[in-house]
Amino acid sequence: MDLSTPSSLDLPRPKPGDGLHTLSTPLPVIDEDKLAANIARVQSYMDSHKLAFRPHIKTHKIPALARQQVEAGAAGINCQKITEAEVFADAGFEDILITFNILGEQKLARLAALNERISGLKVVADSIVTVTGLAAYFTGRKPLTVLVECDTGGGRCGVQTPDEAAALARGIAASRSLRFGGLMTYPKANTEAAVEHFFIAAMAYLAADGIDCRIRSNGGTPSLFSAHLVPSATEHRAGTYIYNDRSMARAGHCTLDDCAMHILATVVSRPTPERAILDAGSKALTSDLLGFADYGHIIDYPDAIITGLSEEHATVDLSKVEGIRPEIGERIRIIPNHTCVVSNLFDVMTFHRNGVVTRVEEIAARGLVW
Repeated sequence: MDLSTPSSLDLPRPKPGDGLHTLSTPLPVIDEDKLAANIARVQSYMDSHKLAFRPHIKTHKIPALARQQVEAGAAGINCQKITEAEVFADAGFEDILITFNILGEQKLARLAALNERISGLKVVADSIVTVTGLAAYFTGRKPLTVLVECDTGGGRCGVQTPDEAAALARGIAASRSLRFGGLMTYPKANTEAAVEHFFIAAMAYLAADGIDCRIRSNGGTPSLFSAHLVPSATEHRAGTYIYNDRSMARAGHCTLDDCAMHILATVVSRPTPERAILDAGSKALTSDLLGFADYGHIIDYPDAIITGLSEEHATVDLSKVEGIRPEIGERIRIIPNHTCVVSNLFDVMTFHRNGVVTRVEEIAARGLVW
């Protein structure tokens, strides 16, 4: 008797031509037309302002979608992990920026191997500790391009002042095994003036030292359409825009109708007239609230409220839904609060046009921890 565990690849999966109404839930699905419109809209904006655009693949983790973005005009891609970058290098991408401080021999070994494979690898650093580690490991190897990460108000990683940025840049430029690539920031939304002030001041320090600051990389989807208000930036990075989500609609970046990702779910229980239970819990919708009081927007019943998630169930309050309420077995569509996390919860992403499956793509870089 074969006691081996069946592979997830043995499970039935959507295939082109299937109707969405036939698919097992919970399942994220992507509207092809909205996806294409989101890509075109942002690239057109960047082109009109002569800004290079570098999409962040964390939202989709799918090489085929990054290819669509580059074919539309993107200059390169942004990854957050070496393992993500390896997947995209395998798919033929050369211009990759990893926006993460990389420490430790295991990661550095993989980074060095990746640097040998592709021509346009770049990383960031915000401390002399990180720079010293990179410089030591890359001694005798192909030089690595490093950008200085700057905290222009986002409150995450980054050097705190323009003179600190210039000092770290001098250390990178002085190393034989590193190449100074420029400046990078991930700011708060709608703080373009602070970013511009920081970049201008840091560039002045660097110019005084004769150090070329070729790249000034700004980022973020929520304030994407005000990227032109940072004229010193040479490129902008954004990820969520390709799908959009409920948080982006709240931020005014898009409308709910621009959200290409929906989570298909099924009503599996109606314990009371005012409560429904769905088969989409935290392993499908994510527990990210992002400032919302509930866990997603139900398109078919906008007055219904997803009040809680367990791993495999969502609890829905129907008390404000007037008239017809969802019944057991009914399928509903949900716009997630945060689409990027959903991509890391599934093996494949299903695409459709007008409710008919067009393709199924492996989420090739999901679950990678490095």
